[in-house]
Amino acid sequence: MQRVFDAHLHVVDHRFPLTDNDGFRPVEFRVADYHRSVADLAEAGFVVVGGAVVSGSFQGFDQTYLRDGLRRFGPGFVGVTQVPADVTDTELGDLAADGVRGIRFNLRRGGSAGREELETLARRAFDVAGLHAELYVDSRELSGLAPVLRRLPAVSIDHLGLSDAGLDDLLRLVEDGVRVKATGFGRVDLDVTATVRAILAVDPGALLAGTDLPSTRARRPFRAADLQLLADVADEHRAAVLHDNAAAFYRVG
Repeated sequence: MQRVFDAHLHVVDHRFPLTDNDGFRPVEFRVADYHRSVADLAEAGFVVVGGAVVSGSFQGFDQTYLRDGLRRFGPGFVGVTQVPADVTDTELGDLAADGVRGIRFNLRRGGSAGREELETLARRAFDVAGLHAELYVDSRELSGLAPVLRRLPAVSIDHLGLSDAGLDDLLRLVEDGVRVKATGFGRVDLDVTATVRAILAVDPGALLAGTDLPSTRARRPFRAADLQLLADVADEHRAAVLHDNAAAFYRVG
């Protein structure tokens, strides 16, 4: 059985605040729903042993759902959340103590701090609480962001950068230590196999596997075949890509 650290998953719990984003409000997907979904992966030879719960645009700056979700998940699961630019150092420290490992800049759909706040906020979050920066951004925008991203101590890019058009810029950032989530295959506009191979050729330690469950607004939801494709392409690096890289990045023992 191949262990998986799910580097990108969402929890949607209507007991906590939600904000419509472009008229979209997701259906519920609680911790128990996630466990039921990934239990089926055993049939394909995978077992999820930990993961990163990522705040979506529709959750804004609410932390109550995340703290509740992390308590329910227990050991092995951490959080990636959105915070406003005026978040205090104390609040950042409290989030880290509660299991948050990164802050997300959702440049594609909003709900987070913006591009103009990226460098200052990301630097402060890392210096104060060790929180890295995660970006939901189309790779076509990376050329303009690259100087900032190279100055930050730890960065990851969601969903393979979404687009084939900016792959060269993405690969140059990988050369400089940026991680890339091999997630959301049902929402990308690129050749997944070719993109994964290109990233592996630059740095096999850069790829982080994940389910993107429940795949809100994706053209198709996650399926076990996505993990199998990733395992096959990663070949001798499969343990690193499916588990070790992400566990190390999110500092989970």
